[in-house]
Amino acid sequence: MNFEKVSWNEIFAEALRAIDKVGGLLLVSHKRDTGQINAMTIGWILFGTVWGKPIAAVLVRPSRFTHSLLEENPFFTVNVPSLDLSQAVADCGRYSGRTMNKFVHCALTPVYLEAFPVPSIGECIASFQCVVVAKTHIKPEALTAPIQEAYYESNDYHTVYFGEIQATWKRKDF
Repeated sequence: MNFEKVSWNEIFAEALRAIDKVGGLLLVSHKRDTGQINAMTIGWILFGTVWGKPIAAVLVRPSRFTHSLLEENPFFTVNVPSLDLSQAVADCGRYSGRTMNKFVHCALTPVYLEAFPVPSIGECIASFQCVVVAKTHIKPEALTAPIQEAYYESNDYHTVYFGEIQATWKRKDF
């Protein structure tokens, strides 16, 4: 599971295609040195340049365990799985990190790359290390009626976290 550092714009298009097929895995951890990390399945992600910085924007509902961890610790990684990890991606979306260790359940390996405080997933093909530089809350009045009806029936409006990409890694065999 050897990784090499690459430029974010060298790999983001390929990462988006992979995430579109199977989903991505967002990793967060407690600020306290508890060693507790959590993986959450994501399908909604944006990559681009904002404020002159490379940004990965992720959407997380307040009801998710990941949301409370991101509020506590502003570091996260976006991990890009291959198709053979589709069951792990499904399970990370199905179960809560409040009640189970998803890494044990899904046989995933946390890998710390350089000194970044949140690990990447060793089995994934790429990872974006990010630090939150801004966040905003989705407001119901800003949504069109079809989006409101299709995605927010329970009124659990996402927080959008804008993470400045600190480093991007890809597996050497990718």
